[in-house]
Amino acid sequence: MQHHQLINRRYCLRLNFLLTNILFLAILATKSLAQHFSPDIFLNQVGFYPAGQKIAVVAGEKQSAFLVKDAASGKTVFNGKLSEPRTNQHSGKISRIADFSTVQKSGKYVLEVTGLAKSAPFEIKAKVHREVAEAALKGFYYQRVSLPLPDKFAGKWARAEGHQDNKILVHASAVSEGRPENAVISSSKGWYDAGDYNKYIVNSGITMGTLLSLYEDYPSFFEDFNTNIPESNNGVPDLLDEAIWNLRWMLTMLDPGDGGVYHKLTNPRFDGMIMPDAAKNPRYVVQKNTPATLDFVAVTAQAGRILKGFENKFPGLSDSCITAAVKGWEWAKKNPDIYYNQDELNKKFDPDIVTGAYGDRNAKDEWVWAAAEMYASTKKADYLNGISFVTEKPLPLPTWSDVQALGYYTLIRFSDELKMDSKLSGQLKESVIKFSDQLLVDLEKQPYHTVMGKTARDYSWGSSSVAANQGIALLYAFKLTKNPKYTKAALGNLDYLLGRNATGYCLLTGFGSKRVMHPHHRPSIADGIADPVPGLLSGGPNPGQQDKCTTYTSKFADESFTDDDCSYASNEIAINWNAPMVYLAAAIEALMATK
Repeated sequence: MQHHQLINRRYCLRLNFLLTNILFLAILATKSLAQHFSPDIFLNQVGFYPAGQKIAVVAGEKQSAFLVKDAASGKTVFNGKLSEPRTNQHSGKISRIADFSTVQKSGKYVLEVTGLAKSAPFEIKAKVHREVAEAALKGFYYQRVSLPLPDKFAGKWARAEGHQDNKILVHASAVSEGRPENAVISSSKGWYDAGDYNKYIVNSGITMGTLLSLYEDYPSFFEDFNTNIPESNNGVPDLLDEAIWNLRWMLTMLDPGDGGVYHKLTNPRFDGMIMPDAAKNPRYVVQKNTPATLDFVAVTAQAGRILKGFENKFPGLSDSCITAAVKGWEWAKKNPDIYYNQDELNKKFDPDIVTGAYGDRNAKDEWVWAAAEMYASTKKADYLNGISFVTEKPLPLPTWSDVQALGYYTLIRFSDELKMDSKLSGQLKESVIKFSDQLLVDLEKQPYHTVMGKTARDYSWGSSSVAANQGIALLYAFKLTKNPKYTKAALGNLDYLLGRNATGYCLLTGFGSKRVMHPHHRPSIADGIADPVPGLLSGGPNPGQQDKCTTYTSKFADESFTDDDCSYASNEIAINWNAPMVYLAAAIEALMATK
């Protein structure tokens, strides 16, 4: 979970001699590989669509021209001039833009600038981000709880089953009639939340909402989207099969006696850097509260309406979801102001819980999202009664602690079908467009030509998800206006995540020439394999540097990143970051396929 206590570096010293040497050799190999490419040329290291925008960033102000060459033959296919210098608002560094969008022939290329080494190689081809989208979704499979991952599906990252979670204790903060302290319940399946082995309803909420919305927005795209998971080719899109693994866990987190939902399923403390099957500490479900329950309501309501179309595959699951959503809604109505405060909880109950808090002091946004999903699933407008939509302000970007945008997206998606009040519908749409237009202001002045990073606020904990969620908002603006400026900007943020950023890293594990090799992710650290688990989005630059790692090389907001497994502040992974990465890459693939 991304809100970590400081991890003792001595864990790293306890890795066996073989693993130490493997990692050492991997580092040498990575450094040797990187030396072939210029550290002063930043671009999407995966590639570009033939008809899409193609931009690279060149550091410095001395150069004025660039070449694009065929990677195999060395033949020059394009001569270009660099843009006027741009000044980085975070570091003061100077850069120029290389635009080679007119190069449209499929192939593998490099970019050259006089006096610099070549860029990392890149491809131009149709479906260039298909593998990225598939890998980011497959990343969730590697996070699955309560089953072994065999070679057939996990390749060299195969591992034993961890956490059956069929004997979970009820924490003293979560007791209810019929479930006293230390009562045992079963709560298996789900996804490990991040680099740790716990499961959190709040973070599962935004994750599931993002993935399920992706399916509702582009359902036909996922008909042949195969990620080689155990359920592949079962007549259900892999995107939904993967989400259902987590959905079934979420359903166990509702107390059937009263309809409240537990905040999380957790160890009292974080595990060490060990594999899942070696983690044996007792696990608890902890206090029921309003935001967690409303997140649960939103997810189960949305899942319920989607799964109506798969009744023959999952008999009764849709109805079970809607029933659970109604129960949760009724509990939240009776308990509208119960919040999770871990420090206060630890003063009253034992054992102390010191894993990720995901505390929230305001449930207004959860009410918006839950009401929107209940309305869309039941067609009962009464669910919107008393719900406050703050539409006079631009859209608030989705985060685990502010999910109202997910409700906006759903109401926009179904506004015609629901015959919504035209004034509210118009306000919601305008909110998305205003937010997207603000992102586009001064784009042509930005040092990396991305809407990501205009202000230092973009570089918060999990800044990679900021870039991805900005891209999603831009894609909704495109759906509403059909103006291609929004898709172009969204694609620019995907370029950012895949290498066109001030760190120079491709931030999705398994991809790029300068790739993340040491994420703060227990299986990737403990499995003895040099390559990290693939398809996981690193958190990205975070000037807070809360982990106090000593390997950061910069404090500039956009460079504040270290590829070091000690860095939970900049290099952890998390399901709520991977979900918008899946959405952005897959949605862009879907849209480009129609051109």
